[in-house]
Amino acid sequence: MGDMVPLSILDLSPIPEGSTAGQALRNSMDLARHAETLGYCRYWMAEHHNMPGIASAATAVALAHVASVTSTIRIGAGGVMLPNHAPLLIAEQFGTLAALHPGRIDLALGRAPGSDQVAARAMRRNLDGDSSQFPRDVVELMSYFEPDHPGQPLRAVPGAGEQVAVWILGSSTYGAQLAAMLGLPYGFASHFAPDMMMDAIRIYRDGFRPSAHLAAPHVMLGLNVVVAETDEQARYLFTSQQQSFLNLRRGQPGKLPMPVDRLEADRYGQAMLDSALSCAVVGGPETVRLGLEQFVARTGADALMVTANIWDHAARKQSFALLADLAGVRPGDAVVAPQAGSPHAVAA
Repeated sequence: MGDMVPLSILDLSPIPEGSTAGQALRNSMDLARHAETLGYCRYWMAEHHNMPGIASAATAVALAHVASVTSTIRIGAGGVMLPNHAPLLIAEQFGTLAALHPGRIDLALGRAPGSDQVAARAMRRNLDGDSSQFPRDVVELMSYFEPDHPGQPLRAVPGAGEQVAVWILGSSTYGAQLAAMLGLPYGFASHFAPDMMMDAIRIYRDGFRPSAHLAAPHVMLGLNVVVAETDEQARYLFTSQQQSFLNLRRGQPGKLPMPVDRLEADRYGQAMLDSALSCAVVGGPETVRLGLEQFVARTGADALMVTANIWDHAARKQSFALLADLAGVRPGDAVVAPQAGSPHAVAA
């Protein structure tokens, strides 16, 4: 299909109906090894809380789990919701990962809670504060990855001088403005919140300021991708994610449902699916090939972060294998090249 942009996998470590969180995390370990063998360039996991169907709440711990069984693929948080944490603690967590797995660790930062308000209050104890704190926290966190200097009263150990590539992740134009101002790579969560995608891309590219971290703007977009042997099979597999989304929006989050032959959704529910999951490419290899080409051409994405919440683990692995084949991903693509510049400069 010609030159395809770099592909990463976003693994939400889904907990299928009839399974457990422990099995979901073991599936993540297996999928990460599979992704590395196939040649994917990055493997992301994300912070979510109070979600019965997602096992990656303790994101740094889950990443350590998958990093320990891989050796070349980059491992990242896509993302950590920084307002839930003290910047020093995140610097120490990801500094530890970088010390154990040099040159392989990415850290994308978001400002949403990654949860409902009940869980957000439980984590933060109060919800006071304003959005201006997030930029300060990002800058503070990044400072902990700089090399030590004489007389420094506070340092992250591990963390100082470690190669941790910092990204900004968002679902609105706020993160786009911040990433542009700081000269950082930007990831947009178009796989579940696509409404502001094109505006965010434009704002980021137009306002980008080159920095020691990144010389030119770099946009990664989230995309739901389900591939099977036929269009019909892929649409069947995708019904698990559609059901899960509808359950969440109805205030009834649960484990990842089994796929169904016919999706039951009223007009309002179908409209929600059509909107929130509009950035989805689902079908057989030729359908997905064309869909990817059209999405990249429309958005100008520099990289894609693809996700597939498929109930059956074997079918999920096959989907990513078929995607790698049709996109021209090859073993060896994931081999990490030495980073240059800042200790946390991005390796695109």
